[in-house]
Amino acid sequence: MKRKVLCTSTGCIEYAPERYMKEHDIGIIRVHVLFNGKDYLEGLDLNPVEFYEQLETLTDVKNNLPKTAMPTRGEICAHYEKAIADGYDEIFVVAISSGLGGTYNLLRLVAEDYKDKIKINVIDARITCFAEGLLAIKISELIKKGVDSETILKEIEWIKARMKLIGFDAKLDYIIYNGRLKGGKAFFGKMLSVCPVIHFSPEGECVPLCSVRTQKKALAKTCELMKEIIGDRKPEDYILFHLFTGTSVLDKLIEIEKDYGIETNHERVIMSPVSGCHNGPWLAGYIYMPIRREDEPLD
Repeated sequence: MKRKVLCTSTGCIEYAPERYMKEHDIGIIRVHVLFNGKDYLEGLDLNPVEFYEQLETLTDVKNNLPKTAMPTRGEICAHYEKAIADGYDEIFVVAISSGLGGTYNLLRLVAEDYKDKIKINVIDARITCFAEGLLAIKISELIKKGVDSETILKEIEWIKARMKLIGFDAKLDYIIYNGRLKGGKAFFGKMLSVCPVIHFSPEGECVPLCSVRTQKKALAKTCELMKEIIGDRKPEDYILFHLFTGTSVLDKLIEIEKDYGIETNHERVIMSPVSGCHNGPWLAGYIYMPIRREDEPLD
């Protein structure tokens, strides 16, 4: 059986170390970024470093906020049609969390139109950025090993239930103007210089986990929470790396994490511009993905 893996561009596979693109033939379904009067295709004609540099100097954020748009039905169909034309029998599609928009549902609905032509498994990552991309890479690795599709889907669900994205926003502008922090909380948050520590809920929504005063306390809280997540798990049994939009905040996180004994074991990966539209250029944190041990049951 010939099986194809697709991932939405928010999975950051193209921003991760080059080895992943070389070793895995993963198709990228591109999400749109609307900014400065232009429609960009993420990962194709929008450089994330340059994008965040522009956001850092953006004046009047409220009225110049970058926006995002789902892939079109035609763009999705093109990927499904190509897989069929290339002789694939089954497709795995890893999609940006359904809690962040309608892309997952659109991918699923379009897949229904192809149910008599090819089997399509549309997976709600319930997370985004390279956490999402790692799920697609894991599927590709398991396919290469000849693992059956049912077991692959179970393995991905096992990882999803334990994968974490945690970080903090040094400034509230983008979170407020995108509606993630509203009303009195938004007003007092800006007035009191609150820094929210964010994470993905079990429902796949990016929400504040807690809020603290000052960047230094937010950095410490992020490290404290990450240390709790890792627990006594050995480094060979997980992947841990830095997630960031701008490097200024990341440098501070790297400095303070030494006090908590946190050591990453994978290269840093910049956040997807689509996700960064909502969080802004001052985010830093971690992505943690456990690797299932033989003594850990899949079911």
